Amino acid sequence: MAWSEFVAGIFKPIADVIEHIVPSGDARLQIQQKLLEAQFSTAEKVMEYEKQLLDGQIKIITAEATGASWLQRNWRPVTMLTFLALVVLDAFGVLPFRLAGEAWTLLQIGLGGYVAGRSIEKVAPAITSAIAAAKDKK
Repeated sequence: MAWSEFVAGIFKPIADVIEHIVPSGDARLQIQQKLLEAQFSTAEKVMEYEKQLLDGQIKIITAEATGASWLQRNWRPVTMLTFLALVVLDAFGVLPFRLAGEAWTLLQIGLGGYVAGRSIEKVAPAITSAIAAAKDKK
């Protein structure tokens, strides 16, 4: 579930209650406005938290990529190439054994983390500038 759906899901029951309890008119509009402001504020805080997580992940990946040793800089690609080789060998029946279910789970986690890490490196500057632009509008 995306964070925006999560935040909206939190406020939807409150909005439904307001819709049924508060008579129509200015009072309802004011309450709905306050609710929307609270929802946007919560979404902004969630985005800020996500930004902090991304910044932390970027720092880790950058530290690894600029590390002193070859192994520190290249352990992720080497690991993924090893997994790729195992998958290809397993698919063609070359291995004397079949890969266990846990190996496939580990591969999915590793590939997901590797792809997510690379995506974060590419997307983080756009997220950072979008958050900065939103703060400048205030």
